[in-house]
Amino acid sequence: MKDFIKQILQSNFKKDFEAIYDSSPMIQYLDSKMGAISGNTKTRKSLANIYAIYSLAHFYAQKFYNKREEYKKFAGFPYMTLFEFCRSQYGGEKLQNHGLNNRVNFEFANKTNDQTPPIIIENGKYLLNIKYLYVGKIDISKAILEIIEKYIDLLKAKDNALVADLEELRGISSIADKKRKLESFLKDDAEARIFEIIAFAVLKNHYKNTKVYFGYTKKDLEEHYLTLYKTGRTNANDGGIDFVMRPLGRFFQVTEVDNYSKYLLDIDKVLHFPITFVVKTNKPAKVINKEIADFINAKHGGMKVIKDRIIQAIEEIITINELKDWLADMNESDTNILINDIEFYYKMEMNLL
Repeated sequence: MKDFIKQILQSNFKKDFEAIYDSSPMIQYLDSKMGAISGNTKTRKSLANIYAIYSLAHFYAQKFYNKREEYKKFAGFPYMTLFEFCRSQYGGEKLQNHGLNNRVNFEFANKTNDQTPPIIIENGKYLLNIKYLYVGKIDISKAILEIIEKYIDLLKAKDNALVADLEELRGISSIADKKRKLESFLKDDAEARIFEIIAFAVLKNHYKNTKVYFGYTKKDLEEHYLTLYKTGRTNANDGGIDFVMRPLGRFFQVTEVDNYSKYLLDIDKVLHFPITFVVKTNKPAKVINKEIADFINAKHGGMKVIKDRIIQAIEEIITINELKDWLADMNESDTNILINDIEFYYKMEMNLL
């Protein structure tokens, strides 16, 4: 049980809080979905499912709190009322309808081993099964609402922590101190989306001073500076490539060090077009290259033709070490631009613009 859930249950149910938790599959389910506040870099916020429950519990508590028999006769709330409520919540602007339309029911059964669907859908209307709104004779809906609202408050604080850090950075006059603060964000246990945004800002400002010449003939050669583009949100889960460089057409993928199978999937999805991997690790790039080669050998029985094809598709390995070196080399102007880039892309990520 997470600490904030324990505190809410103690406040509402005193010495009976553990019994309430143990007897409530709904509270247990919500507990299991709220790992994003713990700092686990791979944990998603689960807002679609949580807000589906929140919308139903919100309207229930307004009309039917402690009115068990009256609620049993209720036909449900209109879909659009619920969906608009979900979309109006923090981080809910782009939510799809999956949470309300059976995703919660399927996952709830898997996580709780309770096969009664928590969301009842009938003739385009929705309501929570009364089984999950009561423990014995106690209506727990207000505690459910408190738990969800506290989770959102904690998420907001976490999401805005980087913005506060950037404001602190702007108040630092020494460029060396600014760089030390920025370096502190580049660590192997950094949250995935923060690492990706900061890595992008470092790469963008590192490459922008590199000049190349392009043209169809020698006479047509034109001067270009390398420009890096971020292709989407960090949690889009769209199978895309993270960054693209113009005019060279380089692909960049941000990844973890502990899953080399994903590297191969990333290579396959672009049909072995060369990829530069930006790896969230303090290991030297040459170590990562060797580990990848060893992984490929083990996976494919040492077949040279397969190993060569995959290795040739890895254009470069960039680790935290290179990012820190390039940050250290930046002048004051580029460092300040980098800070602005981090703020812009983070606020865009978090829908704070």
